[in-house]
Amino acid sequence: MAEHEWLADRFQANRTHLRAVAYRMLGSATEADDAVQETWLRLSRSDASAVDNLSAWLTTVIARVCLDMLRSRKSRREDAIDEQPEPAAVREDGIDPEHEAILADSVGSALVIVLETLAPAERVAFVLHDMFDLSFDEIAPIVSRTPEAARQLASRARRRIQGAATASDADRKRKHEVVSAFLAASRMGDFDALLAVLDPDVIYRADNFATRAGISPETRGARAVAESFNTRARGAQLALLNGVIGATWAPEGQPRAAFHFTVEDGRIVEIDLVADPEHIRQLEVVILGRAE
Repeated sequence: MAEHEWLADRFQANRTHLRAVAYRMLGSATEADDAVQETWLRLSRSDASAVDNLSAWLTTVIARVCLDMLRSRKSRREDAIDEQPEPAAVREDGIDPEHEAILADSVGSALVIVLETLAPAERVAFVLHDMFDLSFDEIAPIVSRTPEAARQLASRARRRIQGAATASDADRKRKHEVVSAFLAASRMGDFDALLAVLDPDVIYRADNFATRAGISPETRGARAVAESFNTRARGAQLALLNGVIGATWAPEGQPRAAFHFTVEDGRIVEIDLVADPEHIRQLEVVILGRAE
């Protein structure tokens, strides 16, 4: 029991850092939490006494977990296409993981968008090297490449990210316009204007915390989603959520709920409501004001 508690304490000391790594690789808070949980399971089944540097070992494990998740995600997407007629502490190396999390989550939506286009191994190599300063000797066994090949993966990813900056700026501006129009239409009760910015097959999802408060866990279709939001966003404010345009409900300036939007071709295709206080605390929320 004492050994299990010691392992749990050591894992907790690295949790914020591990979640920052997973979040940047996966781009999803829910999947990042899943990756952290899987890393804990692997640690609990391992002989930790044989590990010299637990922080480095955990980073390697969560990187491999994320790589597997990215490959599985890519495989599912390809299968779907074929079938048609996603407590802070100082680490042993002296780096403050809470600071790392802030740095990782402050990267703008341009990077988030482009990371989604990278091959899994490219994404892992880039994130580990450029964001978390791992050497290519450390990255190589994670992506099953030589150090030089891992360097090439990160370099290729970096070029694609740099080359996409202009297009991403345009996408960000368009998303700002669409989300602003959605909030304004909701606030004014303009049902037709709501329909105009919603994709016909839009999906609105709520997390478990919001579901327990009486919100449907999933609503599909433009009319149903428009009815869910019609006149009901009077308290919502346009906001940056980890650098990405979204919305928040923040009475007295304290975020209590966050709305993440996915916009494609000028219309909203997904809305995700997060109300879990723990997830809200992990978001960097910058309130931009009401959308008129």
